[in-house]
Amino acid sequence: MPLYLDDDQTVLQDTIRDFVAEHAPVSHMRVLRDADDKTGFSRDLWKQFAEMGFTGILIGDDQGGLGLGHVEAGVVLEEIGRNLSPSPFLSTAVAAVEALKGTGQAERWFPGIIAGETVAALAIDEAAKHRDTVAMKAERSGNGFKLTGAKRFVTHGHTADLIIVAARTAGSDNDTDGVTLFAVPKDAAGLTANAERLADASLAARLEFDGVEVDADAVIGEVDAGRTPLDRLLRAGRTGASAELLGVGGGAMDMTIGYMKERKQFGTLIGSFQALQHRAAHLYSEMEVARAAVLKAQQLLDQGSDRADEAVSVAKAMTALATTLSVQEGIQMHGGIGMTDEYDIGFYMKRARVLAEMFGDANFHADRLAVAAGY
Repeated sequence: MPLYLDDDQTVLQDTIRDFVAEHAPVSHMRVLRDADDKTGFSRDLWKQFAEMGFTGILIGDDQGGLGLGHVEAGVVLEEIGRNLSPSPFLSTAVAAVEALKGTGQAERWFPGIIAGETVAALAIDEAAKHRDTVAMKAERSGNGFKLTGAKRFVTHGHTADLIIVAARTAGSDNDTDGVTLFAVPKDAAGLTANAERLADASLAARLEFDGVEVDADAVIGEVDAGRTPLDRLLRAGRTGASAELLGVGGGAMDMTIGYMKERKQFGTLIGSFQALQHRAAHLYSEMEVARAAVLKAQQLLDQGSDRADEAVSVAKAMTALATTLSVQEGIQMHGGIGMTDEYDIGFYMKRARVLAEMFGDANFHADRLAVAAGY
């Protein structure tokens, strides 16, 4: 497939770009931060996303959604990234929806997601870095299971209505098999959430499961075979995070180019300096390569290709590197004011840092690709 958007996708891009720029620009994030908002996003804005149909973008039209694909979801996420808009779209409308598809949990949770009434959190990570290991225990208890352990860096974990939890029902921590995915409601007894503000002013929670009991209906997919829905979740989450990173990098680049066209030094526009022009051209080329990688991963996911997993890792690594370059060049070319709170460019740097770590950083995905190639 060609590595550019078709006419329908371009119309969607224009629609979401205007919507997010109007309702959730960078100033929206500033307001939430300055007010020390404890939710981390606007529930009213999430309802507006639902009214536009965006929350059901990956849900089939036979279930009330739009029945679109990862390319279209990425179009939405890129604009969320471009505007640094705090939103549960990635965790809920993308990653959680993919995990729930084809399972008995879909009928229960999809209507709330489509209506903008349900927010999902992903309780996947257990250590400082994203890894494939699952140590948290899920033991048989009556007609269900008892969950014991802790999860870290759970975005929206303290306010989510649904928490998707990966736990071990058999085997050792590093085993591929023996993992089960659970849908845990927010009011489950024995569940404690402690939220902390991250570098980009977003909120993520540490969840403690002290013998949290769930019934057998909470299982997503099959017992001991949770890797299947978990892999769907991770592929969707990683691709979505790549698209959002692309937006962050693109937004930072546009801001920097705009500044170069306005800022004068010694009476001359700094954009006329050849050294800065070379750096801007290099940045543009790196962002375009990353864009192609993301679009290819999205297309392969939509096709159900067996090459999708590799493409997803390429996209996540490439966007992390390209966006890091974008925000670093942005800070450099803005000069000292780039580090002040008054200028937005610093917020792009902070968001890029958090997103680069989410679902595995560039080193994690480079290692996955090397292992897959036999190294």
